[in-house]
Amino acid sequence: MKRVKCPCCGAAMRRNGRTTAGAQRWRCESCGASGTVSYDDSAARLGEFLAWLLSKATQADMPGRGRTFRRLAADFWPIWPMPEPTGEVHRVLFLDGIWLARSLVVLIAYDGERVVSWYMAQSETSRAWEALMSPIPAPDVVVCDGGTGFASAVRRAWPRTRVQRCLFHAFSQVRRYATSRPKLQAGRELYALSVEFMRPDTLRQADWWVERYLQRCGFWADFLEGVSYVDGRRQFTHERLRKARPSLSRPVSAGTLFTYLDPGLTAEGPLPRTDNPIEGGVNAQLRDILRNHRGLSLMRRVKAVFWWCYMHTENPRPAREILRSMPTDDDIGLLCRTYTVAPKREDGGPEWGDRAVWEELHHRDPYPFWLD
Repeated sequence: MKRVKCPCCGAAMRRNGRTTAGAQRWRCESCGASGTVSYDDSAARLGEFLAWLLSKATQADMPGRGRTFRRLAADFWPIWPMPEPTGEVHRVLFLDGIWLARSLVVLIAYDGERVVSWYMAQSETSRAWEALMSPIPAPDVVVCDGGTGFASAVRRAWPRTRVQRCLFHAFSQVRRYATSRPKLQAGRELYALSVEFMRPDTLRQADWWVERYLQRCGFWADFLEGVSYVDGRRQFTHERLRKARPSLSRPVSAGTLFTYLDPGLTAEGPLPRTDNPIEGGVNAQLRDILRNHRGLSLMRRVKAVFWWCYMHTENPRPAREILRSMPTDDDIGLLCRTYTVAPKREDGGPEWGDRAVWEELHHRDPYPFWLD
């Protein structure tokens, strides 16, 4: 035990019996002041909480068979671990979102080794993507799965950044509509081309694939325009093949399928063609945590994702600094009431993922939570 000093004169104190509650009483040898000493163990308890949250351990495995742990952990659930932009410029960033509910997604930026930033939103809109991107310096290349709203967001936030469409996600979309065993010749050719476009290793091979794909689109254009009537309603006969076509046509038109082959970008080293690093290194780990601790409320699932992301940043703060600097539910409520200017839900709460609400939480200065 550390030496106890008198809070009045600074002299050494010695034990002087116990209080009626059983706590150790101390008495100063110099001035005669008497009192008890309390120790702040909140940092240690936060460490225990995070060790449980980021592991497979159950609450029943904790001291007190869970009841004591739940009582002590209740102090840490209100904390919101927020990203702290470092200003580092990355060559490649992987961006993806993990859905926690029908109307709640956490967007994540990952550099292949560490989490760079994250953002909670109601859906993958361009506004939400831009809110995630804006505090991060523009990388040379961003790899994504082609989610809704991403293209317009990257044009506004990172106008000079090149986009690489994840080839496996593009292939999966074609397979979803055309199936892996198409019955029609048009579907067989489309599926074969979708398998081949993941193989080019040179720009010449990529250009040859694009030429063949455009020829295929022109050859089957009239066939896919065929219509039929079902219950008196007019619809396209081959609707599923028509839905599969944009999965390749859009990235071909945008020039995002073969960015990884651009000589101007590959001079510093090879570039990824899929977003496997974030799928396996982040999303899979988050799904394991949510599965290990299934039964958490929606907001606690969000905070579990936030905690994992924060602890896998480049320089997470020590537990004591986290408790001192990170916002809580009360801080967020105060910011919402003070700064919200966006439309509200029927229950009066702010819309999730609204930039006006969450801007202060994704801070750009060291002191984002203090109000003048």
